[in-house]
Amino acid sequence: MTTTTDTTAPATTDFTPGPLERTAPFYVAGHRGLVGSAIWRKLAAEGFTNLIGRSSAELDLKDREAVFAFFAQAKPRYVVLAAAKVGGILANNTYPVDFLSENLRIQVNVLDAALEHGVERVLFLGSSCIYPKLAPQPLKEEYLLTGHLEPTNDAYAIAKIAGILQIQAVRRQYGLPWISAMPTNLYGPGDNFSPTGSHVLPAMIRRYEEARLNGDASVTNWGTGSPLREFLHVDDMADACLHLLEHYDGPEHVNVGTGTDVSIKELASVVAEAVGYEGTIEWDTTKPDGTPRKLMDVTKLADAGWRARIGLKDGIRDTVAWYREHQDEIRG
Repeated sequence: MTTTTDTTAPATTDFTPGPLERTAPFYVAGHRGLVGSAIWRKLAAEGFTNLIGRSSAELDLKDREAVFAFFAQAKPRYVVLAAAKVGGILANNTYPVDFLSENLRIQVNVLDAALEHGVERVLFLGSSCIYPKLAPQPLKEEYLLTGHLEPTNDAYAIAKIAGILQIQAVRRQYGLPWISAMPTNLYGPGDNFSPTGSHVLPAMIRRYEEARLNGDASVTNWGTGSPLREFLHVDDMADACLHLLEHYDGPEHVNVGTGTDVSIKELASVVAEAVGYEGTIEWDTTKPDGTPRKLMDVTKLADAGWRARIGLKDGIRDTVAWYREHQDEIRG
């Protein structure tokens, strides 16, 4: 077995997006994570009958030889790369080496193996943190690499930018119709509710639910509450992924979001209402806010024929219900 890219990899020079073959081998990397599990559910519901998934215990995507051996055996025709090391501000700021190194290894191994084995269609998933901290709002795809990144998650952002460039390089060098999508902040069933490793919305849900159960008089959140954030339900994200695979082909990554945002203070109020917490909300202004605003321009996605369907209040209520039902098994 070789772990170097085969320069004879087949090139697709005349590709037109269309319905994917429902019986073809389809590998979802990271199929047990927030995004990957939602994509798996979506594909199964849409009639895909040959879905392939491996847990991290079954296949360590940081192990290059193991990844190449897996691709040689599974021979997927389609791949969605949703596997990643992810976390909130605290985790990213505390462990930048882990976020850079692990994500780079996962991406390079999977994409190199997919190239060597001639995978027809690959969708690489990144994050809205790829954009400069002070980029104009809303964030357009063309703003990539036009300014300095947010320092608290720059290591993760650099890894994801490298993934975008690898997809573009494969398209230029081999002509394969691989694509990238950059989701906004995602939430929903299967999220990480860990006190130290979660993103803002699931962290709030856990904190406010625990405060309600404990009868706490107040809940303290990080920062000032002024930053504006956009949130997309993970089931909408999964729907967008399949839509892009079947309707979009181009070198530029595509933003995936709702096109609307709310302040963190507004978000806190919505979460408190959803869990039934009636205490006061406090803010620790000694903690970092992160990027002032991150709103996606979703014009390209709309032009491809897709828009989000799940509203924020409905989505948060759905997520709270899932959290309560799965408290004994969730991470953290």
